[in-house]
Amino acid sequence: MTGGPPPSAHRIWDDAPAVDWTDAFLTGNGEYGLMVPGDPHTERLVVNHHRFVLPNGTHDARAPQLAALLPRIRELVLTGRRAEAGELLTGGRDLAWTQSYHPGFALTVDAAVTTVRNYRRHTDFTTGEVEVRWSGRRRRSFVSRADRLVVTHLDQGDCVVGATGDLPGRPDAVHYDTTAYRHDGLVFLRVRGRYPDVGGAYGFEAVTLVRGAAEPAGDRVLVRGPALLTTALERTATAAWPTAAQQRRLAAGPADYPTLLARHVTRHTGPYRRVDLDLAVPAADRDLPVGALLARQATAGDRCDPALLERLFHAGRYLLFSASGVLPPRLTGIWTGSWDAAWAGDFTTDANLNLQLAGANIGALPEVTAAHARLVRAQVDHWRDNAHAVYGARGLLAPSRTDGEHGHLFHVHPHWPFTAWLAGAHWLLHPLYEHHQVTGEPLGEVAGWLAEVADFFTDVLTDVDGQPALVPSYSPETGPPDGAGRPVPVAVNATMDVAAARHAMTVAAEVTGSRRWAAVRARLPGYRIDARGALAEWAWPGYRPDDDHRHVSHLYPVWPTGEIDPEDTPELAAAAHRALTVRGDEDGSAHGTLHRALVAARLGDGPLVGAYLRRIVAADMFFRSLMSAHNPGRVTYNADAAHTLPAVLIEALVQTRPGLLRLLPALPPGLHRGTLRGVTCRGRLTVEELTWDDRRVTARLVAATSRRIRVRSPHGDTGCDLPAGTPVRVTHRR
Repeated sequence: MTGGPPPSAHRIWDDAPAVDWTDAFLTGNGEYGLMVPGDPHTERLVVNHHRFVLPNGTHDARAPQLAALLPRIRELVLTGRRAEAGELLTGGRDLAWTQSYHPGFALTVDAAVTTVRNYRRHTDFTTGEVEVRWSGRRRRSFVSRADRLVVTHLDQGDCVVGATGDLPGRPDAVHYDTTAYRHDGLVFLRVRGRYPDVGGAYGFEAVTLVRGAAEPAGDRVLVRGPALLTTALERTATAAWPTAAQQRRLAAGPADYPTLLARHVTRHTGPYRRVDLDLAVPAADRDLPVGALLARQATAGDRCDPALLERLFHAGRYLLFSASGVLPPRLTGIWTGSWDAAWAGDFTTDANLNLQLAGANIGALPEVTAAHARLVRAQVDHWRDNAHAVYGARGLLAPSRTDGEHGHLFHVHPHWPFTAWLAGAHWLLHPLYEHHQVTGEPLGEVAGWLAEVADFFTDVLTDVDGQPALVPSYSPETGPPDGAGRPVPVAVNATMDVAAARHAMTVAAEVTGSRRWAAVRARLPGYRIDARGALAEWAWPGYRPDDDHRHVSHLYPVWPTGEIDPEDTPELAAAAHRALTVRGDEDGSAHGTLHRALVAARLGDGPLVGAYLRRIVAADMFFRSLMSAHNPGRVTYNADAAHTLPAVLIEALVQTRPGLLRLLPALPPGLHRGTLRGVTCRGRLTVEELTWDDRRVTARLVAATSRRIRVRSPHGDTGCDLPAGTPVRVTHRR
């Protein structure tokens, strides 16, 4: 198709509609999400809302009361009866799941069949707009951050607009009602979804205002010529539907597409464009349709195609920002076209959520971290309840998953005894602490939460034969194998728990000025190096590793905390590297592979980072929207790879330690030239621009406060004075 926009890494386009909902193009405002398949004649625009979860009876679930059983649980663990301890840690309950995330409905647009010529659909990352063009006709959609609306403009001649709840996997117990009507001279289309009465929300409602030559016809709207559709969604706890309020809000809004788009762009474009990556990709490659990019990577063997890698970087930041607002991203971001989302489409907190957030602070998206803070703030009281119920302790104990409704810890099973996962609150608070490190903004309430984590570890630490120990303890989602080689989860001194305790007490002292944790921290278990020279997953003698497992939680002191570093702790760093290289790949899961990549970057191993990236991009893990799958072969729609990959590239190109800036610390092979702009580092340092090739590295740096740092790259190591707020250029030549 001629006359399109110039080649750019900040958009994708396709030359065919989506065959399945998983290939729909995506837009969102952090509350509503829209999926655009792009069919010219029978379009089904799937509308999502971050808080649409199906009641299943767990809305009021609470943590089991286990504090009185702790002596017995500890005795069982220490005498080798760990499986029995796992049974007790469930409180005698069956496995219960969070309320499942689900799609709202599909807005339908049906038109008479005509010949389709010059078809093209594209997503513009800079505006969040998805456009479909064919035969001189078009549809445009976006989800407004300014007005909290799903906006679609139709310019395709006569058509019929309707709505349907008939989406894959819809339970029979969920009932839909759709009607079209005229009110105060305006035409509306209303959809109501009614949940079963099992505790939780009553239902949800969407109201669409159709502006243009429109006429209600039963449960649909007949449209002649151009039309503007604006949709508002709400969930309701009672039978008092919010229809009137939604009608008023829609009627009061702007009545034309350009005005609505301009209002949205002022809130979307700035955050998205703060960071840019240019891998010196030829313009012809940037102009390829997304299908061609993916197909070319499929024939590239073990080589990462720079054109695809560059596009995945920008798509990942776009999708992460679009999925973050009222809440951080779910396992599927903010999108799903089916009612049977894997793992309930919830927030899985023992790995996936934090990995998706890994690029928020360093990638200059504080809005994403703010969304995470909203989730934590709404649930921290529940974490206190968990700590008291399970351990009779002060402080915070976080659950391994949440549907966004509450933070009570109830998802437990002998194979997944998350009542023994002590590190959860520290893990989930770390992005908020990192935000403080990057921006210098006061911690506020986060400081108190960090102190509570330190208090929790103080209370649960116990003595075993005169040695301090954390028991029970759990390394998600595995355990030391028993005599038959089967992992038994409950153990002593999971390295993740030990690392979280050490870091929690250090940071709590730093942010509060109190020394009350000093003596306890000095007594915490040390790390253990096994006979292979690898950092052990449990700092306790006699345990064997479970090396073929997707999680690498024991490398927590490398990433994210940075306690283990090649320069400051070389022996432990070597042991961590050994632990990384002996770990198997299990099922090739996206989160497992990119977690490894983040650790490899921190350890300065560029070839290993490249190998992990290749496992992702060469394994057919991306849909046509560049949303990702959980496993190779596009198995299970999941945002882990899409949202985490930009963080891996940033960590491979820029890292900071106190007084030190590392440039290209873990450059993957094949990325011989490039430019990275706008990275925000810990220590309130911004890398406004980093350019590199095989002979030279140049960076333009701006520090918020005056300081002297060392700048290190593969081509040099120099001292550098940075006056506050003044750009300084540093160049290293081979």
